[in-house]
Amino acid sequence: MNLDHNAGGRVRPEVIDAVTDWLREDAANPSSVHAAGRRAREAVEAARDAVAALVEARPGQVVFTSGGTEANNLAIRGVVEAGAHVVSSTIEHASVLRPLEAVRVRGCQVTLLEPARDGSIAPARVASALRDETRLVTIGWANGEIGTVQPIEEIAAAVRERACGAVLHSDAVQAAGACAIDLGRVPLDLVSLSGHKIGALPGIGALIVRRDVAVTAQMLGGPHERDLRAGTENVPGIVSFGVAARLARVERASSQDHLRRVRARVLHVLEAAAPLVVHGAPEGLPGTLSVAFPGLRADALVIALDLEGVAAATGPACAAGAAEPSHVLRAIGCADDVVRATLRLSFGADLSFDDAERAARAVVACVARARGRRGAGVGHAA
Repeated sequence: MNLDHNAGGRVRPEVIDAVTDWLREDAANPSSVHAAGRRAREAVEAARDAVAALVEARPGQVVFTSGGTEANNLAIRGVVEAGAHVVSSTIEHASVLRPLEAVRVRGCQVTLLEPARDGSIAPARVASALRDETRLVTIGWANGEIGTVQPIEEIAAAVRERACGAVLHSDAVQAAGACAIDLGRVPLDLVSLSGHKIGALPGIGALIVRRDVAVTAQMLGGPHERDLRAGTENVPGIVSFGVAARLARVERASSQDHLRRVRARVLHVLEAAAPLVVHGAPEGLPGTLSVAFPGLRADALVIALDLEGVAAATGPACAAGAAEPSHVLRAIGCADDVVRATLRLSFGADLSFDDAERAARAVVACVARARGRRGAGVGHAA
């Protein structure tokens, strides 16, 4: 049973069917002028329409990438020049923080805002950090570790009110499909998306780029994707993204209602294993639950759960094996022993209510066993 959906969920059966059909019949280069190439181009553009519709953007704003990481890198490294100032936060994904480190080395100034205890970033704090030389503001739409959803519309309005000319970017990888994103209403310039978070194949993403925003390509070669991302398009991945985006748009309301009920039931069961600490805002991503069992080691719990057939995580997959405790949990004020005791449980819409309850009871059983062994020094926090 998968309680690590935020790391990557199951590829949708409809996606598998569409990609299989494509590979059997029309696998061609969409830049070719012959009939097969034209069919490939039509498939790419149909997917572009669907991805744009998911976030209420225009199709011409969609630039396909290899995933959310490349989209974030293009948004940051493609906009920020030496001497510029950037505003972000300490709880961003590594694919935002690492590029910010890189532009800092190139002579940029970076202001990283600290969140509130629930992981939220106040719009007034963002506005107060702006300077005349601020070129970019990048704040993630939703945090994939603790589930907090940022007040992006209010943050965007606060930045626009300052009229400093800063480009506004949001990493919406965890939000797309989970939150109602309307880029016709929220005045963002750049938005990063990832296909595998909504049931597409891994290795496909997109950066939504407003037409009048100057972005310097980081992948150089041919004139693909509005001259912003050279290289033959990953047509099977793009087709999969389009199918997943259509399904996510249609099913968003019902899937989020299901996930809210799943999360509430899992939390209710886990409370039988008290004491525990729940991180993040109560009204965050409905499919994300970050919970600590003080005194225990979450990495030991993950191994125990795996033996029970339950996939869980201590944090993002990209940080697996990292020696340092979670930067997100540290930023919201958690002590290292609480950080090391924290499980991230995340759910997909395909997780049944009964399976979710069985998985939660497996967590309770593993916690009880670990607490029973604490006297022998097994499974407890250092």
